[in-house]
Amino acid sequence: MGNIESIFGSMVFSDTVMRSLLPHDTYEKLQKTIQEGRDLDRGVADVVANAMKDWAISKGATHFTHWFQPLTDITAEKHDAFLTPTGPCSIVMEFSGKELIKGEPDASSFPSGGLRATFEARGYTAWDPTSYAFIKDNTLCIPTAFYSYTGSVLDKKTPLLRSVEALNRETLRVLRLFGHKNVRRVYATVGPEQEYFLIDRAVYERRPDLKYTGRTLFGARPTKGQEMDDQYFGALKTRISAFMRELDEELWKLGVFARTEHNEAAPAQHELAPVFTNVNVATDHNQLTMEMMKKVAVKHGLVCLLHEKPFAGVNGSGKHNNWSLSTDTGMNLFEPGKSPAENMQFLLFLAAMMHAVDEHQDLLRISAASAGNDHRLGASEAPPAIVSMFLGDELTAVVEAITHKEIYQAEKPYLEMGLPALPRIRRDTTDRNRTSPFAFTGNKFEFRMLGSSFSIADANTVLNTAVADALRDFADELELADDLTLRLGKLIRREFRAHKRILFNGNNYAPEWVEEAEKRGLCNYRSSVDAIVHLTDVKNVELFTRHGVFTGEELASRREIMFENYAKVIHIEALTMLDMVRREILPAVIAYTDRLMKAALRKRELGVSGNFETKLTEKLSALTDRIAETADGLEHASASAQACSGNEEKARRHREAVIPAMHELRAACDEAELLVARDVWPYPSYGEMLFSVM
Repeated sequence: MGNIESIFGSMVFSDTVMRSLLPHDTYEKLQKTIQEGRDLDRGVADVVANAMKDWAISKGATHFTHWFQPLTDITAEKHDAFLTPTGPCSIVMEFSGKELIKGEPDASSFPSGGLRATFEARGYTAWDPTSYAFIKDNTLCIPTAFYSYTGSVLDKKTPLLRSVEALNRETLRVLRLFGHKNVRRVYATVGPEQEYFLIDRAVYERRPDLKYTGRTLFGARPTKGQEMDDQYFGALKTRISAFMRELDEELWKLGVFARTEHNEAAPAQHELAPVFTNVNVATDHNQLTMEMMKKVAVKHGLVCLLHEKPFAGVNGSGKHNNWSLSTDTGMNLFEPGKSPAENMQFLLFLAAMMHAVDEHQDLLRISAASAGNDHRLGASEAPPAIVSMFLGDELTAVVEAITHKEIYQAEKPYLEMGLPALPRIRRDTTDRNRTSPFAFTGNKFEFRMLGSSFSIADANTVLNTAVADALRDFADELELADDLTLRLGKLIRREFRAHKRILFNGNNYAPEWVEEAEKRGLCNYRSSVDAIVHLTDVKNVELFTRHGVFTGEELASRREIMFENYAKVIHIEALTMLDMVRREILPAVIAYTDRLMKAALRKRELGVSGNFETKLTEKLSALTDRIAETADGLEHASASAQACSGNEEKARRHREAVIPAMHELRAACDEAELLVARDVWPYPSYGEMLFSVM
């Protein structure tokens, strides 16, 4: 690994590169486009494109692509070479402003939720100059938005950028009231912590379920899992350490602020966390992070698993979306300061967040909805499906004092360690609550519900828009106030009272919380199917259309895509299970049963009882019948679900009938695995997969 400073951003057409390669007036015009959202002049685009091409070629690039994020949670790219024919056997390396600004990929083969028919293929990509171009695999990648011939949005970047503008607009209105005239721009800043599993590629290749679905559909629990708590923050194994070093280097070249890495709680599970950056760039970077994790893993004889629950019985993988608000002057708007009870600006933004989370619990739950994440939410490693906020004892006490018009008495600011040699540590405003789905962690909020494989664009689009909406209402009211201080105090108290129900500092796993949440009137959508249906509720359509983030038609299309994807995922899993059972597991059980029967017969011929073999044969014979019958039941349930007409009905049928049939089949097969000899069982065990990497 080279010097970090020398390699960081070396494959990025960054501000530093642009400043050095572009004429001064071109650079200044481009900066106005980036910072102020002004239209980009075609002449400027031509100059930028030529400089970008020359720089990319100097780095070994031969092609360029418009890199976009369709509604698939992964990225897409179509490569074109930097060449234009000048004769029968001659070319010139060219890249124009027109090619930089706009591309035209096929829009019919990407999910559209009914926005586009198959024969309506034309789609466009449009350069996003607020996210730097970069080089990957000898290709210049240009971050772009993706939309249809009719202008309908077909990607995740465009709504995110729209929500960024809405949040900036409404936050600036509030900041002006506090006298911040020098602030020109407000950013949502995000640091997404990425969890993942690494297993040996050799065992992965022998697991069809992992290859086709990303998770194990069968597998008896190993004799040892994570019970000893010896994986979390443990010393890195040699191959894992080598993987992490190379991953860091590849990400640093792309300008990704990868900083923290460690073993997570489950065997073979790990985490990477970046430094915060603005939400648009953070979203692009997280997509690159997931891609690079998979590529680098292969080079080390490993496979990176990003499914939310690849192994039953141990922790699954999430993505902790740390969200905050910062200004271009360096001010964090969620910094409580030394006296949060007296910090009216902080309290107003806290009130806006409470308002946003309470009013839009359903949207936050929907942003974490998927078939894969349903296996994880509510388990011992993830928050439940109930959305609530954790503020910690001090801020909760501040909210209570303001609500009841009482004076808040601050606690001691330092921890008493009892050891004079240790440094004095100032007490944080909050503790941490790993069971909370939405926790305040010092000067940011940690949204913990997202699944490992998710794009963070959806959740942050919801957060940006919901907070912008609250701030819009606040600004409308405060801008009309004769006495701003008096009106501000009344507004904060009113909002704390109105949305106090969303606060919960206790154990979110406790059954008592489910009952309490129901009394408070909080949403509890246990499955993604139950949540997704609310995406097009009137209040949600009004929210997004009010801020120009989605049209009603675009929201309806996303609802259809989510239902369709849910059903597709379960259907593929069901077919994979049936294939594994009928072609491998049943033959293995039958073969081992036959072996036992022959052993019992030989014993009887020798005058030995053979009772053990006989009893085990009877047990396995019964299991064989049970496996075959439950497989037939799953096949019938799957066919019935597939026959449903609408996407919602199909998704619901898969949830209610297919998944229970899958659980029943798995239980029978996992029981058989514990009885069949290792040399006969066709697939690597959980123990082999989780503990094989050294």
